[in-house]
Amino acid sequence: MTLVRFRNDQNLDNMIPRTFSEMLDTFFDNAAGTRAIDRSGIFQPGVDIVEHDNKFEIQVSLPGLKKEEISIELEDNTLTISGERRSETEDKTKKYHLVETRYGKFTRSFTLPRNINRDSIQAAMEDGILSVSIEKSEEAVSRKIQIG
Repeated sequence: MTLVRFRNDQNLDNMIPRTFSEMLDTFFDNAAGTRAIDRSGIFQPGVDIVEHDNKFEIQVSLPGLKKEEISIELEDNTLTISGERRSETEDKTKKYHLVETRYGKFTRSFTLPRNINRDSIQAAMEDGILSVSIEKSEEAVSRKIQIG
């Protein structure tokens, strides 16, 4: 038996399928381990983390956001990226048939290893992708030792 913590903040309407087709979609999405559409309505940007020989690279998918709308903070060894994607003002002339874009505040936190150079952290935003580059400290970079 699996014990699951009760979360009172979930909307019950999003938990119960409205149609048989939606129930099947949910079943197969969960069985495959993927969710094609996040029905929770919460905006949580996708993240890729890559380790290179001399640095770590974090790429966050933030389409539609400007760099001024994003905050990056480092406290101890926790890097936190946060911001808010705001919805457009409601346009009475448009008739929406499907809205899958998620809006709202987001926060993503990552525990960094101790072997980083804290002064080397750089961030750049291009085409909706935030790239954060964190160099490893000199001691952490592997090197080949010559036999004398």
